[in-house]
Amino acid sequence: MATGMAEFVDKDLGQGTVDVRQYNRYCHFVAGLVGEGLSRLFSVSGLEQPSLAGELHLSDQMGLFLQKTNIIRDYLEDYVDGRAFWPQSVWKKYSRSGDLGFFANPTAEEPKTAGLNCLNELVTDALELVPDCLSYLSKLRCAEVFRFCAIPQVMAIATLDKCYHNEDVFTGVVKIRKGMSCQLINDTTEIFGVHGIFNRFASGIIGRAEKLRKKGYNDPSYERTLKACETIIELTETEAKKAVSHASLFNSTVVVASCAAAASCLAYKSPNGASDNKAITTTTATLASFGILSFFKMGFMRYLGKRSLVSPLIPAAKLSNRKTKPV
Repeated sequence: MATGMAEFVDKDLGQGTVDVRQYNRYCHFVAGLVGEGLSRLFSVSGLEQPSLAGELHLSDQMGLFLQKTNIIRDYLEDYVDGRAFWPQSVWKKYSRSGDLGFFANPTAEEPKTAGLNCLNELVTDALELVPDCLSYLSKLRCAEVFRFCAIPQVMAIATLDKCYHNEDVFTGVVKIRKGMSCQLINDTTEIFGVHGIFNRFASGIIGRAEKLRKKGYNDPSYERTLKACETIIELTETEAKKAVSHASLFNSTVVVASCAAAASCLAYKSPNGASDNKAITTTTATLASFGILSFFKMGFMRYLGKRSLVSPLIPAAKLSNRKTKPV
């Protein structure tokens, strides 16, 4: 990694990397090698199978997906600091001035359209890494390692969805909301949840691309974007259906439980009069609804685990006491 980073120390990155090959090479040194190192650590620790250490390509792709997402999102910040990474072989196709800063003036129609076309191509390039990322995640068996690896990946696909055809990328830093981040973390406990997230965002990007096409917008990367997203949807469709059924069943249970709690609280009559009764019962009903929701969520998740809806991930505590079997 040090040798790779040294390779880029003397390079002039004010206008980005030279081409996609150099773009990929940079991402490999700063992120792909991290993925390879982590795979070796997971394997040596006994938490994952020895074969994971040999999955160098998939490990590298995991890192590239995260790094490319950050580079796409941080266009303006990096350009202002004089250390851009967008490949010139891509952005020069769209910049009439021959300068990467051409896109930083989205108030004018030409830079705005050119910038969005360039942005969509780079987002699509990153989306094409997803199949390898999903393949890597499917090879994990430790619950803690799975979450450690999966959470950044779902954050990345959510960020790419936010960046796709978004002119805000050229005026600031685009970020997903904290509430969305919490929801993604909460849903990233099992493989079906992760597949459901990727499926949802890939479908969202397709929907946006098709809507733009119907409005007459001509995106040079349209067909390539659709192909990348359709591949993701095809790979995640089976597990995503489990996530949908899980969410529907859980929500239905919570609604019934909350209604029952609220009804029982509203039946209470305060001895101090109607006004006190109304205030007390409203507050109590609200608190009871939230309490019963949390209670049912914990119980329901345990029930689902026993019903084998979840993927067969094993806690690290159990794996540490087992002798790793060779593959």
